[in-house]
Amino acid sequence: MAMGAADIVPGVSGGTIAFITGIYFRLLEAIAAVPRAVFRHLPRCQFKAFWLACDGTFLLVLLMGIVASIATLASAISYILAEYPILIWSFFFGLIVASVWHVGRQVRHYVPALIVPFLAGILFAWWVTTLPASQLSPSSLVFFGAGALAICAMILPGISGSFILVILGMYVPVLDAIRALEFGTLLIFVGGCLVGLLSVARLITWAFSRFHDSVLALLTGFMVGALNKVWPWKETLSWRTNSAGERVPLNEASISPLHYAEMTGQDPQLLVAVICAMAGLLLVLLVEWSGNKRTA
Repeated sequence: MAMGAADIVPGVSGGTIAFITGIYFRLLEAIAAVPRAVFRHLPRCQFKAFWLACDGTFLLVLLMGIVASIATLASAISYILAEYPILIWSFFFGLIVASVWHVGRQVRHYVPALIVPFLAGILFAWWVTTLPASQLSPSSLVFFGAGALAICAMILPGISGSFILVILGMYVPVLDAIRALEFGTLLIFVGGCLVGLLSVARLITWAFSRFHDSVLALLTGFMVGALNKVWPWKETLSWRTNSAGERVPLNEASISPLHYAEMTGQDPQLLVAVICAMAGLLLVLLVEWSGNKRTA
């Protein structure tokens, strides 16, 4: 459910949640095992062997949690982002800062060469967060392609799939389809997600098996670069009209709290923002402590 809630928010990655809760590698292995299990066991009607080979119970429970969270929290998170943007983005900022520390600790051998993938991850994620949002015509093919691209980002810690949808101009159409229960459109979107998920999971699993520390350094860089997107104080560069006819920000740039106060004349809520960021940071540490205790 936490992964589903994170994937709704542009700037927060469900892959980050999977990593800090300790299920990331199990998730990759289970997804990567699906194609082989399909061709090996289903033609022989070996359903139990298929289910065990792809860790079916784990994937089913996880999928149920994600879908339930998206279905129930889409409207609530949209409301919170609109009404309390500084506080909620501060919370996410603290969440990702702590996640950077958590993921960085998984590196087995710290060597100077890891600075290269780390910096590459930072630059790439920062560049992605500065891309201008666009507006695509939401045809079936566009929904399919958007699903494939978004799911690839969702499974990578630090890169937000929902932000990819914002860049493509498909964030609002997908949310509208969820709220209106447009099952045909949603099935096309989910089809794109499945294609993207099965392909990228095998690639990441292979990369981890060959270049474990370099991949972790790259993912840590992704998360550091993504902090630009969740910075609480923003200057709106352009606007769009949403499905409710309301004027909402389209493209934004990060600014300092003092500049924000001068520009908007509003309280930057600095003290409360710091408290919310600390709450996000402590939540990750609590999850990690709980996971370590359970493992012990």
